[in-house]
Amino acid sequence: MKKSLIAIIITVAVVGAGFALYSRRALAPGGAPAGDTFATTAADLPEAQPTETVELKNGDTYRLTASFVKKTINGREHRMLAYNGSIPGPLIKVAQGAEVTIRFTNNSDIPSTIHSHGVRLKNKFDGTPNVTQPVVPPGESFTYEIKFPDAGVYWYHPHFREDYAQELGLYGNFLVTPTQAGYWSPVNREVVLALDDLLVGPNGIEPFNQKFSNRTLMGRYGNVLLVNGETSYRQEVQTGEVVRFYLTNVANARPLQVGISGLRLKLVGGDNGRYVREQMVSEVLINPSERAVVEAQFATPGTYRLEHRTPGKTYSLGEIVVAGEAISPSYAQQFAALRTDAVLQEELSRLRAEMDGPVDKRLRLGLKMEGMGMMQQQAGGHDMHMMAGGQMMRNDQMGAGQVQKIEWEDDMGMMNVMSNSEMVKWQLIDEDTGKTNMDIDWQFETGDLVTISVFNDPNSEHPMQHPIHFHGNRFLVVSTNGVKSDNLVWKDTTTIQTGDRVELLLEVTNPGEWMAHCHIAEHLEAGMMLLFTVGSP
Repeated sequence: MKKSLIAIIITVAVVGAGFALYSRRALAPGGAPAGDTFATTAADLPEAQPTETVELKNGDTYRLTASFVKKTINGREHRMLAYNGSIPGPLIKVAQGAEVTIRFTNNSDIPSTIHSHGVRLKNKFDGTPNVTQPVVPPGESFTYEIKFPDAGVYWYHPHFREDYAQELGLYGNFLVTPTQAGYWSPVNREVVLALDDLLVGPNGIEPFNQKFSNRTLMGRYGNVLLVNGETSYRQEVQTGEVVRFYLTNVANARPLQVGISGLRLKLVGGDNGRYVREQMVSEVLINPSERAVVEAQFATPGTYRLEHRTPGKTYSLGEIVVAGEAISPSYAQQFAALRTDAVLQEELSRLRAEMDGPVDKRLRLGLKMEGMGMMQQQAGGHDMHMMAGGQMMRNDQMGAGQVQKIEWEDDMGMMNVMSNSEMVKWQLIDEDTGKTNMDIDWQFETGDLVTISVFNDPNSEHPMQHPIHFHGNRFLVVSTNGVKSDNLVWKDTTTIQTGDRVELLLEVTNPGEWMAHCHIAEHLEAGMMLLFTVGSP
């Protein structure tokens, strides 16, 4: 029988009383103690510039600088951060197998690094602060040597205070062109899109605390959606064009479900290259840091909307305007064909025994909250999570099927605003040892295939989805809740939805000490990370 729901209305006054850390301190907008926030003035800063495409050859050296810019969004100037003056940073195109040198200079106001997300590079150039390298202080530089073994779309971003620096614009893409002939189908055009959001209040971008990350319960969900840094994305194409879109979710926390009005998409690739089988889809779900490669055919003139679709609302991300005479050459026939990657299929066939093997490591995703005594007293000691409208619900009172698998919006109101990384401790819990986060010490040998079971506990203090990212190596999503994946792709990030148990097969071929973590930036800052060692670091 369906259990009754108990909802407890929490007023702002009660919320304030529940957070002891804030009880005696004035708050600036966004829940940050007054006087502790980063500067917001954009006066006298250079204007943000359009993003450039840079093609690098094997052995080339390129300079990348992080600095402040003034960027106008919806008619208002904002103080933001940019790589080489643009948001996104330069689109860096390289051939598969090429090795390039990036000389990074940090002209921001906090330490920084460059993390080449998804790239299986040498450990010492991974950009993990105080693990693979010291942080790069403001005014200092660091040189990265990056080799690109895999075709596809990757991205770069800082790995120090991501919640602040990445949110303000420090991100850019690598596009790695394949050496294998016919790896991708022929298309008329390739388009790389960085999908983002930004939280803007009446006084500008909602402030960030200098001492700790805020909005750590849900993460920072923005209220302005951006495509390549703009609110009014527009792409013009010729009638009949087949376009390949490389999509990256660079948002701090928001999941994005992307489609094009009136069209079906051909899903051909993911984080680290091609799927085994191409397939037609209505839309594609991309969580923070994930990538998707899709193709679309624009056979008929008109205006098509690029959309983010949730169960409750559809958002317009921009438009694609189709006009003119029919394109030549036409790739309509190739678009209609759904190919199978025989090379990848053969590669994965050798791993089938491992996919059916026993679990080696078990992780549970959970949460520890401090300074929340009043909140728990109001619930009679039961675990709770927020309902839409600012209510809290006891998880032990939720009926079957009522767990919200994905939090599409920030429905926690003042609770999320006032939460921070000192009171909220997101956890990766080793179910075999009981160790959590950075106390976990996994040791693997180079060449190991490790089956990892990840369980997102629906009865934690605040259950929600978590995009889990492994540095420097790649994995397959073998199964979800015991159901085998029927179309595999190599990945570096996958989202564990609330209540799900997901089995991953991690291929550890890259020696060194690596990080795995939740890629909701505020959850990372709140401790949701671990280290694993492959061979000798």
